[in-house]
Amino acid sequence: MRKILFLVAVVFSVVFLQNCKSAKTDNYVAPKTLSYNKDIVPIMQTSCTPCHFPPEGKKEALNNYETVRVNIDEIIARVKLAHDDRKFMPFKSKKPVLNDSLIVVLETWQKQNMPQ
Repeated sequence: MRKILFLVAVVFSVVFLQNCKSAKTDNYVAPKTLSYNKDIVPIMQTSCTPCHFPPEGKKEALNNYETVRVNIDEIIARVKLAHDDRKFMPFKSKKPVLNDSLIVVLETWQKQNMPQ
């Protein structure tokens, strides 16, 4: 009985380790380097206009690289607030709520030191 259990454990370990190894090497995809112009501008234009885009917008301008870079912490914090929080953005259903994947794009861009 011990031999059978030992054999089953060895087979299970070999199969498990082979799958782990292939998952780490064969399927690895390097993270894409994001850029402000290609990845962030479309999010800002879709979700933050016209309120944050002069001349129509009356709120803090978020229409260029420098203003978004300086305000990225607050942007991320506000899009992650509860929808009923008065500081949640986009404000009062004027624009669709950012989905999790768009928030991840903002966070990833920030972690990559906000390339232009």
